[in-house]
Amino acid sequence: MSKIFASLKSIGAYAPKNILSNKDLEKMVETTDEWIVQRTGIKERRLALENELTSDIGLKAAKLAIERAGVSTGEIDAVICATLTPDFLCMPATACIIASKLGIKNVLAFDVSAACSGFVYILYLAKSLIESGVHKNILLIGAEKLSSVVDYTDRSTCILFGDGGGAAVIGSTKYENEAIMDIRISADGDYAHLLSAPRSRVTHPKDNKTLEYLQMAGNEVFKVAVKTLTNDVVEILQKNGITADKIDHFIPHQANLRIIEAVREKLNFPHEKTVLTVQKYGNTSAASIPMAMNDAYEEGRIKHGDLILLDTFGGGFTWGSALLRFGGQ
Repeated sequence: MSKIFASLKSIGAYAPKNILSNKDLEKMVETTDEWIVQRTGIKERRLALENELTSDIGLKAAKLAIERAGVSTGEIDAVICATLTPDFLCMPATACIIASKLGIKNVLAFDVSAACSGFVYILYLAKSLIESGVHKNILLIGAEKLSSVVDYTDRSTCILFGDGGGAAVIGSTKYENEAIMDIRISADGDYAHLLSAPRSRVTHPKDNKTLEYLQMAGNEVFKVAVKTLTNDVVEILQKNGITADKIDHFIPHQANLRIIEAVREKLNFPHEKTVLTVQKYGNTSAASIPMAMNDAYEEGRIKHGDLILLDTFGGGFTWGSALLRFGGQ
């Protein structure tokens, strides 16, 4: 009996139409386009409509991914959504809502909360479920409406985040040259206080400040992120006996251009192999990596069998990396 491999069969994404530029932010908070670009590399970000939910964003990305995978909704046997901005605070899961909107019933559906690392986390789960033989076609969604938790009077955070969604179909294959090779994920809750996004009124344990919006200690997060992202990539490449020059596409979490450049330079990845979308979408958390991958796919850069390296870091702290061949056409 031949071994079953998990394969990323398709990618899709959706970016809301409304654009919030740096010039727009200049009218809202004390900042400048030049300062934002210099510190983050971000020029604009997308904002969902007030009545547009995370499930609506994820739905549009999911439909595209399903269409490109060449499968029907009836062939999807699990739906997993990564988000830190679910439609409902506790239940139902956004994955259940998206499945319902797609007409997918009686299948496994649940959410994962791993912040910006969410997509790599659910990719890890899908790989395990496919390789076990229990599932055949899993719909993964990373979707965020971060505008719902961002304080647009706080210039340290409102310049960074945007809304968007990405999706992928993970299926089974007998061909190793189109398989998800390896995924590493981890977390350390000791850093939880440095990056958080409450959806209800909570009190910060250190100063009794009531938090209603996303909070981030930018400098501290930056330092840990660069070190962790770099070490994680080194370890996954060494474990799999792959050198950086063998990677066709390096797709890091799109949080900040300075972080991406610091990691890229330490690992000696060339510019032309590094996928960058932070300049037009900002940080879209769990949607960041699939949105970036989709852009590269639509530009014709990603081809069947290409070796892709994903690298991510987010609140929790959570982090992860993945090596995979693109199994789509």
